[in-house]
Amino acid sequence: MISFYIRSLLISSNSRNFPINLLLLLSSFKVRSYRFQWPADVCANWAFEMETLILGWYILVETQSIFWLTAFGSLQFMGTLIAPWLGVVADRLGRKFVLCCMRAIFVILASILMLFAFLDILTPTYVLILSLLNGMLRPSDLVMRQALVGDTVPKDTLANALGLTRISMESARLFGALIGTGIFALLGISYAYILVVCVYFIAFALSLGITNVTHKIKSIDIPKSQWRDFKEGVNYVLSTPAVLAIIWLAFLVNLTAFPIIRGLFPFVAKEIYFTGEIGLGHMVATFAAGALIGSLIVALAGPQVRTIKFMFINIILWYLMLAVFASIESEYYGLISLLLMGIFHSQGMVSMSVILISRLDPYIRGRVIGIRVLAIYGVPLGLLGTGYLINAINFQNTINLYIVIGIVLTISIWFNWRKHL
Repeated sequence: MISFYIRSLLISSNSRNFPINLLLLLSSFKVRSYRFQWPADVCANWAFEMETLILGWYILVETQSIFWLTAFGSLQFMGTLIAPWLGVVADRLGRKFVLCCMRAIFVILASILMLFAFLDILTPTYVLILSLLNGMLRPSDLVMRQALVGDTVPKDTLANALGLTRISMESARLFGALIGTGIFALLGISYAYILVVCVYFIAFALSLGITNVTHKIKSIDIPKSQWRDFKEGVNYVLSTPAVLAIIWLAFLVNLTAFPIIRGLFPFVAKEIYFTGEIGLGHMVATFAAGALIGSLIVALAGPQVRTIKFMFINIILWYLMLAVFASIESEYYGLISLLLMGIFHSQGMVSMSVILISRLDPYIRGRVIGIRVLAIYGVPLGLLGTGYLINAINFQNTINLYIVIGIVLTISIWFNWRKHL
């Protein structure tokens, strides 16, 4: 397994190919729509990450409760339940229209929270309510952006575009974490939210320049009912073993791996490393730097690092680095483990997205990606589980339990569906 991983990376970094690959890194920007979508996604991701860190720290400090911290993290993913329906709506009305509407709502919700903070009436209850409303739409933002990339970018540059899209997500975690937590620590939540609102608005404005390609998505027999549209997407997934396997794998990593990196960093910073908002920002930024490196590797490399085997290897290595991270109480060595974890995490998830989207028929892409986003519902379930288990069996034992479950089931998925992948 390790020899295949190393060989793939060595082949992809061959010095004779590197100048060409470096030029190909920006090949997706030849598409006008992508030149608007990529910076719009960058801004949306920056705002998401700043909100998550600022409000997560606020909830932990105000409530002094790991339960409410994990509950806050869970609320951000409640929208996974309506993501398939929004995918159906987008297939009908246009993905650009739905994306712009959602990002306008993000601006409004962030503005309300900023106003409450300046009026000094903000409480954890208001934060949880507004986070729930935001979380009803946030997962579907990912659906729309991936479907739009699949619609507008030629198939031969799809992997490059998705790698660059992933880079936008990791850059948000890197710079958004440092800037957001820095302003929060220095000036407080009110002024930090001025920046959040501005970045959301820029994301909305840039989204207006994305090309709407609904007219290109045709079906021989388009159902008249949204419910029938949704059932068609479900039947497509169930009748396509390779797609079904990827969706089960996505649910598994969201259930057992993502809760640690998406919800528990504030707890680790405060209770294990005994640091504050700045230390939390360093943790998130270090993980994001590793993920950024991983995304660059996939965007630059050839097809040999975007195979099914490469995806599974990186997911297993991600779990192993989670085990190392959970066993370390030193912030310095913890940051090193987070850097490596970010690399494996990003390479595995980008490969998963490329493999899934490249196998989907265009007319049903929005519906299937909407169903894929249901896998994100594993995150709130996993977060609520960690909130209970950490109090019962401590942090390290909880993480180790999740890791064992994750590795065993990942291997099971590989053996069960390997002939279809």
